[in-house]
Amino acid sequence: MERLRWRQRGGVGRQPTRGGRVGNQDRGGDLALPWLAATGRLLQACATPVVGTSAAPMQFDPRSLLALNVIIAVMMYGAALSLRPRDFARILRSPVAPAIGLLAQFVLLPAFTCLAVWAGDIPAELALGMLLVACCPGGNFSNILTWLGRGNVATSVSMTAASSLAATVVTPLNFAFYVALNPNTRPLVQALALDGMPMLELLLWVLAAPLVLGMATAHLRPTLAKTLERPMRLGAFAILLLFVGIAFVTNAEVFRDHAGRIVPLAAAHNLAALCLGAAAAYAARLSAADFRAVTMEVGVQNTGLGLIILFNTFPDQAVTILLTAFWGVPHLVTGLGLVWFWSRRPVVAPAGSTDSG
Repeated sequence: MERLRWRQRGGVGRQPTRGGRVGNQDRGGDLALPWLAATGRLLQACATPVVGTSAAPMQFDPRSLLALNVIIAVMMYGAALSLRPRDFARILRSPVAPAIGLLAQFVLLPAFTCLAVWAGDIPAELALGMLLVACCPGGNFSNILTWLGRGNVATSVSMTAASSLAATVVTPLNFAFYVALNPNTRPLVQALALDGMPMLELLLWVLAAPLVLGMATAHLRPTLAKTLERPMRLGAFAILLLFVGIAFVTNAEVFRDHAGRIVPLAAAHNLAALCLGAAAAYAARLSAADFRAVTMEVGVQNTGLGLIILFNTFPDQAVTILLTAFWGVPHLVTGLGLVWFWSRRPVVAPAGSTDSG
């Protein structure tokens, strides 16, 4: 893909164009709220390209897509072996915290990301990755981090189960909507002829079907499920990390050329996701344990699912793939940082809080 050369000239509202020309449209700072404009300027500064970089295609063997899809499906199947119908029933009994978390995850985070990349005039290949990550469901790692941070694990597990199933439909719809809404990504996805149906079919096979099969196994063969759960989850996760590591090593030059943009953008985006989750939980006056669960769930995204979507739909978007892959690093660092902070503080429910545990 020809590189979108992007330069800062006179503020937030410059339109990136091919060949380095900058349009005369001013937008973002004058129209957005002050906090959004400030976020946009921060993201714009993070997105300043390294001089002399080029967006070469990622070196992926198309035949490896099947293997990657199977790995993600096995991971989801292993995760579902620990789920029970009561995890979904718990949402009906105590809906406040899961509902707040799902609202922040599927509505607030994608909308905020779209506004931020628009206000910051983020180049299309970077904005595409940020929008996809924002539209992904919560990752299973959030359950472990919630437990380590003394949060409400029941709320975390319920949210992960619900968001993973909902993502089968919500993720492709959200992604298609926001990339078409954003003026920077719209020409790119139009040129690539983005079609939501193949993405929906992909998520049915690698997300919904493994979850249903895993829950059925846990219900019909609980002993077998208990035996298989840990090795399947850890094994598939290790293989996925190996696959991503090989991709980074193989494309080290591409990542090195764009690290100056990818690293700060991914870190800033992850911090924004955590803050959105925390703000939503605080506004709803959730208990301290639910506050921690919702914050983790919104801040820890299933970037492995995002990579699978990119490998199958945008395999030539090297920078987008690298940003999505790297996003897992800051959410691991910030997640463990919050675990360290929270584990040293007792969970105390404030007066008037809503406890959904």
